[in-house]
Amino acid sequence: MASKTPRRSSGRRSKWATAALIGIGLLVTGGVYAGASAAMAATETPTAATQLTVDDGKKLFQANCATCHGLNLEGTNDGPSLFGVGELAVEFQVATGRMPLQMQGPQAPQKPVQFTQEQIEAMAAWVQSVAPGPTYPDDEVLDGEGDVANGAELFRINCAMCHNVAAAGGALTEGKYAPALTETSPLHMYAAMVTGPQNMPVFNDLNLSTEEKRDIISALLFLQENESAGGFSLGSLGPVSEGLFIWIFGIGTLIGITVWITAKSN
Repeated sequence: MASKTPRRSSGRRSKWATAALIGIGLLVTGGVYAGASAAMAATETPTAATQLTVDDGKKLFQANCATCHGLNLEGTNDGPSLFGVGELAVEFQVATGRMPLQMQGPQAPQKPVQFTQEQIEAMAAWVQSVAPGPTYPDDEVLDGEGDVANGAELFRINCAMCHNVAAAGGALTEGKYAPALTETSPLHMYAAMVTGPQNMPVFNDLNLSTEEKRDIISALLFLQENESAGGFSLGSLGPVSEGLFIWIFGIGTLIGITVWITAKSN
């Protein structure tokens, strides 16, 4: 009897098997590459090449500010010259949103900032390179560690007639006003004293020394960080608001009690 040799089944491979294997290989390779690239990018430190330069600041200025101030800071009929204002004035005006100006008026209002801090510093650096002026102070001037009592006295003598003794701001003539300083940063306090924005006079070192400016900043920071010692501030608007409050609520309460007692006796 002849022996039967088992026959091997000759199966046919699907025509899509090769394409599927290639696709899976590409997916795995791409996933590994993407993961490795992301890990390397996360460990890299930013380089100076990503920072804006003075030339970038020039381009930003000419695109957004030159219409009023001129291509080379010479000024126009719509805006003053910026010769000598320095980088500190640019930082103050742009970082508080006062510039670029939306429309002409008695005073440039504070509004949301339209540039990043890096762009602002680049524009300020370009202005400083073309026409130098007041620049950033030492960190010590802004640290809030000065003489608070002396700073409060200096503020009352030099600033309170416009900004209010409690730094709550106040109205001036012809639709102008002195802004409240309750949320102003130390840098912008110093910049305002040095550059004299809007109707504010310039306090140079002959008027107020650097140490005295530090004391004023310290006093204002103390007001920002501490609640009113007198309780409800009523907007810190002085005797007018306080008298009105007493008249309406104090005398009104007394009249109400008197009427109640009279009605009760009747």
